Amino acid sequence: MPMDIRRVVTGHDETGKAIVTLDGAPPRLTTSRAGSELALFWVEANTPADNSGEADKGDLDVGIPPPAGGSIFRVVEFQPEGSMEAADNTESEGLINMGATTPDGARHPGMHRTESIDYAIIMTGEIDMLLDDSEVHLSAGDVVVQRGTYHAWANRGTEPCRVAFVLIDADPAR
Repeated sequence: MPMDIRRVVTGHDETGKAIVTLDGAPPRLTTSRAGSELALFWVEANTPADNSGEADKGDLDVGIPPPAGGSIFRVVEFQPEGSMEAADNTESEGLINMGATTPDGARHPGMHRTESIDYAIIMTGEIDMLLDDSEVHLSAGDVVVQRGTYHAWANRGTEPCRVAFVLIDADPAR
């Protein structure tokens, strides 16, 4: 069942008055090989963002990380691991092709890192965030500030888990 998230984008009319410019489903809904759904809402190529224009910046081809100096806003619905075919190691290769890096000998096929600071809000369900040598169980209402670390998301439960992500380009961790 596709994600049923309504996206409302505001802007300005010719007189400068605040208006709604877009209202409806996000234009980019994709499904990963692991069965998770991803809805892209907005991409900015620069910070500070340019709030002028009418372009739908949610209708772009992008990888996992934000553009250099920019940001991405997306929601991912992770399906329970037991409800799909087991992911194989080609999943991590796909992350590299989407702009993320994967460590050698990763403990999970989805292990990756981007040079960004990521804000994650667990909207529904439960999920485990795997780090190099540890993991944290997260539930709806929890938030994560991911600071350029290797990580993976594992939904070991029985229900989908929906997570909102804002990724902002960052300098590499030292």
